[in-house]
Amino acid sequence: MLFGAVDSLQDWLGTMSVMKKTKLASAVIGAVALTVTGMASAADALTNIQNADKQIQQDAVNSQQKINKLYDQTQDMLYEYRQVVDETETLAHYNDYVQTLVDDQDLRIASLQEQINGIERTKQGVVPLMTRMISSLEQFVAMDVPFKADERTARVNRLKEVMGDSNISTSEKYRLVLDAYQIENEYGNKMDAYEGKLSIDGKELTVDFFHLGRVVFLAQSLDQQNAWVWDNESRSWNALGDGSMRAVSNAIKMARRQAAPDLIKLPVQAAESAE
Repeated sequence: MLFGAVDSLQDWLGTMSVMKKTKLASAVIGAVALTVTGMASAADALTNIQNADKQIQQDAVNSQQKINKLYDQTQDMLYEYRQVVDETETLAHYNDYVQTLVDDQDLRIASLQEQINGIERTKQGVVPLMTRMISSLEQFVAMDVPFKADERTARVNRLKEVMGDSNISTSEKYRLVLDAYQIENEYGNKMDAYEGKLSIDGKELTVDFFHLGRVVFLAQSLDQQNAWVWDNESRSWNALGDGSMRAVSNAIKMARRQAAPDLIKLPVQAAESAE
């Protein structure tokens, strides 16, 4: 009985030992399995972390690019703003300058307007004055030494026509009248010679006329055989002697600049003063 019990006990112990070994092996296998599973989970987690880090880095790069772009835009806007400010200041100074010009022009316009308003009053005094001036000029030409008589008479007649022309302004009419007076004044200081027609004893001759201001007025035939001097008091031509032919010829040449200026002896008839 005792040996049987011992054998049974050994068998039980053996069985228990086997069971323990089996359980240990199972535990080891389980632990290994858990370890492998844990490692796989850790690897997945690490991959996820790495992916998340990459995404964060990419997002950071994108954000920095946006920041850089916004910075560049801000700098451009700042530059444009400064340009606008500079242009605004420049325009403000220019506008101030233009305003001074406008104010000055306004003053000038006001002054001109005042003058324009007085034009009619001026015309009322100027027109009668011009009429009297033309009448006086006509009388003077008729009474003066008759050199270039046709030209001077035509000038006076032209002034009369101008006075009746509505297309010519009053200022232009006045200028023409003054020009005519200026021309008549210059005649008194000129030495001139020209060719023209002269009626003597009912005959019309082609002659050379010569006048020295209004002091002397002469005529000589083209063949230089005859010469005459104008007597303004009697309003007639007087024949000159043969001794005057050379002097008259020299005077005509000097007036035409065909001879050098020189002293000459000419007959003088004083012109009658116009009143």
